[in-house]
Amino acid sequence: MQQDQAYSLRQLSKTLSEPVRHSRVVTVASGKGGVGKSNFALNFALSLMELGQKVVLVDLDLGMANIDILMGMTPKAHLLSMIKQKQSVWDVLEKGPNGLEYIAGGSGFTKLLQLQEEERSYFFAELEKLHGYADTIIIDTGAGLTLESQQCHLSADEVMLLTTCEPTAIADAYSVVKILHGRQPSISIQLVINRVVNPKEGMEVASKFKAAVHSFLQMDIKIFGAIPEDPHVLQSVLKQVPFCLAAPRSQASQTLRRLAERFVTGSTSEDGHGGIKGFVRKLSRMLNF
Repeated sequence: MQQDQAYSLRQLSKTLSEPVRHSRVVTVASGKGGVGKSNFALNFALSLMELGQKVVLVDLDLGMANIDILMGMTPKAHLLSMIKQKQSVWDVLEKGPNGLEYIAGGSGFTKLLQLQEEERSYFFAELEKLHGYADTIIIDTGAGLTLESQQCHLSADEVMLLTTCEPTAIADAYSVVKILHGRQPSISIQLVINRVVNPKEGMEVASKFKAAVHSFLQMDIKIFGAIPEDPHVLQSVLKQVPFCLAAPRSQASQTLRRLAERFVTGSTSEDGHGGIKGFVRKLSRMLNF
């Protein structure tokens, strides 16, 4: 207990001594499982850190949380223990490879809606403490659109939508866009095509997807980029080491680095970003309907 208190005090002191940041909250979505969503979230976070960004990665893939497994880590605490044991967010903020700060989801944490009102309030209050702590907070959500993941996307500043070129993945990704746009027409979605054979194929698929969304939904989505098929990715998953660290010169790693640079330089303004406070406020309102 004394160690936990000492850690919390160190984190608080560190937070107070650092410049206040306006955290940019990004959720990572996919229409179906198996497209590399969590692996993208992890390696994208590490790529942003290479550029000097302070990043916190939150695993909100309820029931299927696996960010810690991809890193080969065994977290001492997680979101479920924070809620049930009334721990502070600083108690569950773990450090992974290269000092990446992350919050594990924890097995058994399946639905926010199943929490008691008091537990949800505590959860939101602790998350809000991250305000000003990081430049970017990346939230990995469940595949598809459970009610919880849908509400997370609607509460974030931006949504990164990951898909592959497979027709089923494309169809499911389109369904995600359609549902989110139907609920919030102003939502900002950036499309990432994963595991492409070559860049030309990826951009062709992305362009057709963008055109279909514009034609049928009268919505403009942004094409963020295409990540090549790379054997180093599977090798790193088996080794439980992020591929951008295990194979920094691989095609996938170099592409992630370029995407990270685009992300950092593409939005220098804080206008329109609700940050973690905005995320918590909107998510709380949705879950306490």
